[in-house]
Amino acid sequence: MKRKILTILVIFMLGKVVAQLDSTRVNPKRTLLKKSIIPLSLIGTGIILSDSSLENSFNTTTRNWVGNDFETTSDDYIRYAPVATLYLADIAGIQAKNHWFDQTKNLVISMILTDVFTRALKKSVFKLRPDGSNENAFPSGHTSITFASGAVVYEEFKNSSSLLAYSGYGFATLTGGLRLANNKHWVSDVLAGAGLGILVTKLVYHFDYLFKWNPFMKSQDMSLVPRYSDGNVGLYLSKKF
Repeated sequence: MKRKILTILVIFMLGKVVAQLDSTRVNPKRTLLKKSIIPLSLIGTGIILSDSSLENSFNTTTRNWVGNDFETTSDDYIRYAPVATLYLADIAGIQAKNHWFDQTKNLVISMILTDVFTRALKKSVFKLRPDGSNENAFPSGHTSITFASGAVVYEEFKNSSSLLAYSGYGFATLTGGLRLANNKHWVSDVLAGAGLGILVTKLVYHFDYLFKWNPFMKSQDMSLVPRYSDGNVGLYLSKKF
């Protein structure tokens, strides 16, 4: 009970800050409330289901379905798929909402903030993982980070390619599902992580006009290219001469 109350207070405080920022009416054409309904619903559902008999039953059913010996590391790699999708789409010339630098800026801010909130909740909640390995279950870090980057893909391509836009959420959903199959998280951890990642990214895009700065706006011959080598993910600049 204390765990749920603490989590609710953290979410409430975050919502309070958002409401105060939105009340400035700097950009009245955007409606933050409508953007927040789905992620807040996911977080709320996760809080309600946490430590419930329904959650325990779902975990047992999942393990019986995939097998108690099931184990994969695919989720460690799939969680980066939305990031790769974002830049591969740029390289392919698919029209995006923002310049690649602004995309990167929003992506980095979203992922850093999501990671900070996720770690803060983990250290406050102390929920035991279903496999008993530690007490860092709530919320799911893999899921929150992947949904944050997936939400960036959605925001960038929702007006030009629906299939591409939703692909980010597809990879994120797969990542969350694999965390359940690996017995690393409960369903409430995944739902809350998904909601948190989406909410943070929605906030970043809602208030992106507050940190508009792009030194590469006139450099259309430069782009970012994702790079993966020896387990490390990174980006490097590409310039056409």
